[in-house]
Amino acid sequence: MHKAIVVPAPGGPEILRFEDVSLPEPGPKELLVRVAAAGVNFIDTYKRSGVYPMQYPFIPGAEAAGTVVAAGRDVASFREGARVATTEGGGTYSEYTIMEADKALPIPEGVSDEVAAALPMQGLTAHYLCNSTFPVEEGQTVLTHAGAGGVGLLLIQLLKAKGARVITTASTDAKRELARSAGADHALAYDGFAEEVRHLTDGRGVDVVYDGVGKATFDGSLASLRKRGMLVLFGGASGQVPPFDIQRLNSSGSLYLTRPTLGDYLLTPEERQWRAHELFEMVRDGNLDVRIGATYPLAEATRAQQDLEGRKTTGKVLLIP
Repeated sequence: MHKAIVVPAPGGPEILRFEDVSLPEPGPKELLVRVAAAGVNFIDTYKRSGVYPMQYPFIPGAEAAGTVVAAGRDVASFREGARVATTEGGGTYSEYTIMEADKALPIPEGVSDEVAAALPMQGLTAHYLCNSTFPVEEGQTVLTHAGAGGVGLLLIQLLKAKGARVITTASTDAKRELARSAGADHALAYDGFAEEVRHLTDGRGVDVVYDGVGKATFDGSLASLRKRGMLVLFGGASGQVPPFDIQRLNSSGSLYLTRPTLGDYLLTPEERQWRAHELFEMVRDGNLDVRIGATYPLAEATRAQQDLEGRKTTGKVLLIP
């Protein structure tokens, strides 16, 4: 037996239970990992609340870092004692979790378990957004929302490394200052951001908007784009965007709209390892700062999700078993 967080039915964060559960056994191509830290992400709250259909009860969490304690018979890439991380796991809000060996990321020397747990989901997301969904080029101007959040702080740094001009939004003065410290050229309040973006770009608009906020920012994001610009809607922290008339893309300047998800940018082991290797190397070289905004004991997962949903956190939120 070991301790884990269990979601018994759809509901708010108060529904989470800290319980004894059976210790899982790895299959032929799986790893049993002792969890050192688990990432807390908005997708966990969507699954808990019923936005995403789930079979209940279940153990939440897809992101973690830790140490291999047992490897399946067909696993050749990892042995007992290896440090690994993933953002494609299941049941990571626990003391032990199962990882598929081909989706486990080796943690290099010089990267701590906590940083390794904090990086995969937000880091891989930021990487695919600016390298693949809309490959940003030097000199382009970008708007990315929630600049003090887990994705935002990493995406700002990746964008600046590409030579982009970065405009971002955040809800408080302190969060806007944090975004500027990550390299943002301009950090705006949400109120009236589209008009300010037009002013900052001499009326042209930005080349791309990376929007993980969703419902509350969607209209303003469209209004911030240049002609033939792209809105990359990759999340819904404020709620899901309701259906809309696609003719708006036409009348607003032949705009592009896409709704990507991380899994479709990790289609092969080679793609997965390419993205992870670049991120871990940037961390090791001191070129990417991973901000861990808050850590909570595993037993306090309810408070961690409440703080995340209440926008009380910056950077990455971790659970420590």
